[in-house]
Amino acid sequence: MSDVLTYRGPDEGGTWTAPASGVALGHRRLSIVDLSPAGHQPMSSADGRYVIAYNGEIYNAREIAADLPGRSWRGHSDTEVLIEACAAWGVEKATQRFIGMFAFALWDQAEHKLILVRDRLGIKPLYYGRQNNVFLFASELKAFRAHAAFKPSVSPAAIAAYLRLGYVPPPLSIFEGISKLSPGHILTIDANGREQLTCYWNVRDKAIAGQAALDSRTDEEIVDDVAELLGDAVGRRMVADVSVGAFLSGGIDSSTVVALMQAQSSRPVKTFTIGFEDKKFNEAARAKAIAKHLGTEHTEMIVSSEETRAVIPLLPEMFDEPFADYSQIPTYLVSKMARRDVTVSLSGDGGDEVFGGYTRYLAIDKIWRTTGKIPSDLRALVGSAIRAVPPGLFDIASSLVPGKFRPAHPGDKIHKAADILGQPSSDAMYANLVSLWQHASKSGDTYAYPWNDPALARDIPDLVSRLRAMDMLTYLPGDILDKLDRATMAVSLEGRIPLLDHRLVEKSWTLPRNMLIRDGKGKWLLRQILRRHLPDSLTEQPKMGFSIPLGDWLRGPIREWAEDLLSEKSLETTGFIDVAAVRKVWSGHLAGKVDRPHNLWAILMLQAWARRWI
Repeated sequence: MSDVLTYRGPDEGGTWTAPASGVALGHRRLSIVDLSPAGHQPMSSADGRYVIAYNGEIYNAREIAADLPGRSWRGHSDTEVLIEACAAWGVEKATQRFIGMFAFALWDQAEHKLILVRDRLGIKPLYYGRQNNVFLFASELKAFRAHAAFKPSVSPAAIAAYLRLGYVPPPLSIFEGISKLSPGHILTIDANGREQLTCYWNVRDKAIAGQAALDSRTDEEIVDDVAELLGDAVGRRMVADVSVGAFLSGGIDSSTVVALMQAQSSRPVKTFTIGFEDKKFNEAARAKAIAKHLGTEHTEMIVSSEETRAVIPLLPEMFDEPFADYSQIPTYLVSKMARRDVTVSLSGDGGDEVFGGYTRYLAIDKIWRTTGKIPSDLRALVGSAIRAVPPGLFDIASSLVPGKFRPAHPGDKIHKAADILGQPSSDAMYANLVSLWQHASKSGDTYAYPWNDPALARDIPDLVSRLRAMDMLTYLPGDILDKLDRATMAVSLEGRIPLLDHRLVEKSWTLPRNMLIRDGKGKWLLRQILRRHLPDSLTEQPKMGFSIPLGDWLRGPIREWAEDLLSEKSLETTGFIDVAAVRKVWSGHLAGKVDRPHNLWAILMLQAWARRWI
């Protein structure tokens, strides 16, 4: 099982077994801190009671070690600190002390208990489940296939949630009987096989507590406080016994991370950017200018359309359950480039969730403020009336508008807006906005989406804060963090995410709305921190996004590949999807009547995954 995941830890591997107890642990090591054999895993505690297999980094390991006096340390790895902390204080108390990203399995030889733990935000993955009376766990699903007991069957609930979201949200996995350990949770399996799930940290509680204790200090005091905390989060993630760099896209998030790295470094920080031939998606020039201003050692690579498309066949293997965020392609490319020079790379992921940066937050907030007082029945009626007009008629009418003011596919966009307008609540509007396919699955959609929980609106009344919480519960662990983990680990690169330091996340919930959103823009506070290092001329430009021209590709160079996967025969063979619904959108996209690359990519990735794995 561990050999299947060699790319996650190419430096060495190890196993530990207790045949009398029926327990085996396997580990692959990517050596980051303490490169000596003293960091070998699986590792036993000094007293011999515990054995651990662990993936991740504990960034405050030195402080924790200092609070564990009287121990003779074998080395300086954070693995040793982690297991000794658990031995001294107990797993939950120790875990509450950790600053970092982690997923680990701890075997207690005295009580014959297995304990699985995942970090607070879900940065590191951990799957588990029973198959034919064997309890299995691993960082990725493909490892399960190496065990003879694993007989997978696809989960209808996971398919339905995937088709809506474009990813399989925790705790679901694509297979029946296999789950993702939810972020901030501990699973204990006792000697009798009984399972106990404990939550030691959760977004919802932190959001509620933070909103009840909003920071009332001056802007300058709050900015100073957050800047100090963010600087500490960045600094901790620069500690390693191997080379460290950073992804630099030219956006607010990655630029802030790099600026704070360079401010704490005595030598130029290594930064990495990929650009695209298509100027609509190429931010390489901006990233290069930012790197020059900060004085980093910058590496830029412009990739061709052919090089980008060459990644597509690799995706079903890399993401071993369906995954439809097509920024997975550039994320993999920049990771592959960075790995030539560094073993660790810091990323700006998480900034939108923590500091309120997504434009969809502003859009839903504005729509609700404008239309929320209109009775929902009337809004639904208006929405239905608009949808009753064929998109083509809106397209014809828009032809009277001068070209430079005319949006592409106006009829399609008007129908999408009508769908949102007709929703009964702000939360339902958000659900509609982020949903890809709501009725394409052949099975019922039973996932407990946060926007369907009326208590959430009661507990977090501020709409933007509530949308942030929804994303931290679903989109962040299910999409953003999974994408970064798979893309970086595929090339044996460790990705670190300072903007998701849990202390910073907790602090963000205490920020008044105007510290996040001001003057019609998100991430106001983060922008103030960045202004201390960069002029506005380098940062206050429209964000292009880490994307590719997928809509055009589907009508052109990858059409043959897509047509094969989306043929009636292929869709019927897989058996998950309403064939007619998908074919209608595909035909409309090819004809230029609609532009639905996100929707189609979700089906394509599901189909490609099914061909590879089932």
